[in-house]
Amino acid sequence: MRHDETPPYQRVAADLRRRIASGEWETGEKLPSRAHLARHYDVGANVLQKAQERLIIEGLLEGRSGSGTFVRRPRERRRMVRSRHREQRGGSPFRADMTDQGYTGTWESSSQARTPAPDDIAQRLGIAPGDACVRTDYEFLADGRPVQTSVSWEPMAITGLSPIVLPEMGPLAGRGVVERMRSIDVVIDTAVEIPRPGRATQAQANLLGISVGDLVLLIERTYYDTDGRPVETADIVVPDVRWEVAYEFGIDQPDP
Repeated sequence: MRHDETPPYQRVAADLRRRIASGEWETGEKLPSRAHLARHYDVGANVLQKAQERLIIEGLLEGRSGSGTFVRRPRERRRMVRSRHREQRGGSPFRADMTDQGYTGTWESSSQARTPAPDDIAQRLGIAPGDACVRTDYEFLADGRPVQTSVSWEPMAITGLSPIVLPEMGPLAGRGVVERMRSIDVVIDTAVEIPRPGRATQAQANLLGISVGDLVLLIERTYYDTDGRPVETADIVVPDVRWEVAYEFGIDQPDP
């Protein structure tokens, strides 16, 4: 195959994509067997499988164990707005976001204190690798359906001797990082978010109710206090098939 020649699986995927768009197979309909399609396209079974896997990743098809491959039902996408105003409403920013969408926002969590910081987390928090942190794993839900996951890290050097050491226990359980930290005189004034595209791992797919390889948005978020010290960092995963993320920025007005 020449360097500029389209790989066979991409040509098969393109034609399957065209046939699905034309309505040859309706939503929920089972495709012909892989052996049948491989003969139709005059390719090997491995080429046909790779083409279908590409369309599964794109969300056009879904594989059902023991049943075959089906045209996937389109899923409604909602917009999730991330804004500086999220932290100005008090209580849980996530719950307020979901209320704006007409949903009831809840979450499940599990915290582990005295968890050694991995190298990448230590770098983000400006601490030494292995320093004790509280790690909290979250699954956020809207009307009981998964919306996003998050893994949060807080240095115990900041919260370890305080009543807020465990985010989901104590007097400010569930109140959000900004409000909790303010209660121990740590004032957060900056949040930095780095969004990246990704593909769902098996663990993420299980939690979010999506397929392995589905598109997800990975958001690396870090909160800083007024001295520029990182006080919390988190890895957030949002399923692209259900939610699009929009960032809202205020525009400073010139002095009159």
